[in-house]
Amino acid sequence: MEIGITSFAETTPDPATGQTVDPATRLRHLMEEIKLADEVGLDVFAVGEHHRPDFAVSSPAVVLGAAAAITERIRLASAVTVLSTDDPVRVFEDFATIDVLSKGRAEIWAGRGSFTESFPLFGYNLQDYDELFAERLELLLKIRESERVTWSGKHRAAIGNLGVYPRPVQSLLPVWIAVGGNPGSVIRGGELGLPLVLAIIGGTPERFVPLIELYRESVRRAGHDPSRLPLAINSHGFIAENSQDAAKTFYPPYAQIMTKIGRERGWSPMTREQYEALRAPRGSLLVGSPQEVIDKMLYEHELFKYDRFLLHLSVGTMRHDQVMRSIELLGTKVAPVIRQETTRPPALEAAAGH
Repeated sequence: MEIGITSFAETTPDPATGQTVDPATRLRHLMEEIKLADEVGLDVFAVGEHHRPDFAVSSPAVVLGAAAAITERIRLASAVTVLSTDDPVRVFEDFATIDVLSKGRAEIWAGRGSFTESFPLFGYNLQDYDELFAERLELLLKIRESERVTWSGKHRAAIGNLGVYPRPVQSLLPVWIAVGGNPGSVIRGGELGLPLVLAIIGGTPERFVPLIELYRESVRRAGHDPSRLPLAINSHGFIAENSQDAAKTFYPPYAQIMTKIGRERGWSPMTREQYEALRAPRGSLLVGSPQEVIDKMLYEHELFKYDRFLLHLSVGTMRHDQVMRSIELLGTKVAPVIRQETTRPPALEAAAGH
């Protein structure tokens, strides 16, 4: 069982002070968060790609290259690489370089992204959204399989028996498919035999069970072994010493950014009632004491039989010391219990009533 963190490095106004942290400060804090996650024994840290003022990271590869120099064992991933508007050759070269710098700890999470700013920014048509992603994923996988590449497609210049360097330390640079609920993306990942990251950012986790079943069925139909393809679940959350402090601390920044994004997408504003429903034992938010977060992670493990869990910290701007303490609690209080409970022999599972 692997446990880790994802972050978008928010640069939104602090709801308590009204002040917006500058990108230099936020990225310095992000480096401290990644370093602490490594020190407390977490397995993965992933950073997102965005091209808007709300977030400080537009180039995950640059951030992860810096992180490689200050960490020892934690895996370093993108969450996500917006592959539709990036060049697969450059993506591979960047992450192969991270892999070399980190001695084999890089991962690419390829996704279509939840925002659209990169399309006009890099000169792509949003109507080509899915076609671009499929073509570029094909090229990315071809590059990781062979040092020299011959390829042609519709949206990029052809490549004729050219080498792509450097090659990574890992024999096959990990590429995950990252999805938020699109069945077509889930099927594509299964057919290609790629591991899956599923982001659950609202509603109830159990409604995503059919999506995971669809993925695993797609894996089997394509002739791959589902047991050899890890599944990761990614959820919003925050941990404090007790439930009341966690709920009180997390709500203002969470409600602020979810309401802001909601205005862009036609959602209703986030209310305290909705928030508490999401915090409930069967809701999607992992916000509470270490034991509450443990209970919810074990519940979701029963649903999905996941191999990796990632807590998204934070959603909206929070004090740096609060985020650091949450990382510490995840690594020292939550992760050891989850690893123990999810690796017990079947006989012990039955005796415990699981």
